[in-house]
Amino acid sequence: MARTPKAQALGAALRQAREDRELLLRELAAMIKRDIGVVSRWETGDRAPKPEQVAQILTKLEVDGERYDEIMTLAYGTNESQWVAISLPEQRQQLAALVDWEHRASRIVEVAPLLIPGILQTSDYIRGIMTAAGVPEDEIALRVASRLGRADAITRRKPADLLVLLGHAALNQDIGGRATMLGQLDHLLEMAARPNIELRIVPDHRGWHPGLDGRFVLIDAARPASARRAAVMSASIVFVATRRSDLMLHEEQDVAAYRRALDQVLDVSLAPEPSAKFISEVRKRMEKQ
Repeated sequence: MARTPKAQALGAALRQAREDRELLLRELAAMIKRDIGVVSRWETGDRAPKPEQVAQILTKLEVDGERYDEIMTLAYGTNESQWVAISLPEQRQQLAALVDWEHRASRIVEVAPLLIPGILQTSDYIRGIMTAAGVPEDEIALRVASRLGRADAITRRKPADLLVLLGHAALNQDIGGRATMLGQLDHLLEMAARPNIELRIVPDHRGWHPGLDGRFVLIDAARPASARRAAVMSASIVFVATRRSDLMLHEEQDVAAYRRALDQVLDVSLAPEPSAKFISEVRKRMEKQ
């Protein structure tokens, strides 16, 4: 039993460590005295190695220091139904897994009541958030570039479909100053005009709906086939971020619960064309201030 997002993330990290050493799969299997098929399934996430086996592999691959610690955080609880990332190393690994899911996505849905989703943020908007959050100046450029890179999932030649349900409040936040917000609203209108992107505004005063509980992301993606699977299989995850921890869900009943929540938010949202008009009106008011 495996094929959880955490097991796949562990497998991807082990595969990258092996490829960094320019070793073939069979060479690593021989080094740790394991069947090549077993090692292959570890790398695809079909099966999860035990923590001591992960440690053995990393030692053979001469992985140490911070990278060793980060990969080892993935070696525990790989079969659990929920992946809760609390420590900074595991949050970094989970973010890498989320980016990988976005890269393979056929459809991404974001419910964002208070802030523009990262996948639609401009560089100035990102910088405004990072500066206010106290991120060291020498780290900001790297973080900005990393977040901007995530937009490739919806702008590449064969992009994923994106549905964003954006709260009215997100349009009125003063992130980075008026010029930054005007640029961000222009960017939203530009992106909403793309055929693969559907942007809907959730106005205020619509009563309670699940979007008021906070942001969540639902991703439908093709998952990589293992050596024993000729067909590419589909899977879905839900990502929920909080102040102190991040949560990734993959069990069918959990994903289904968020799909039902999504339907409820859709019911109180504006259609795409009125949403674009809504954003334009907010922009005009902001420009006159």
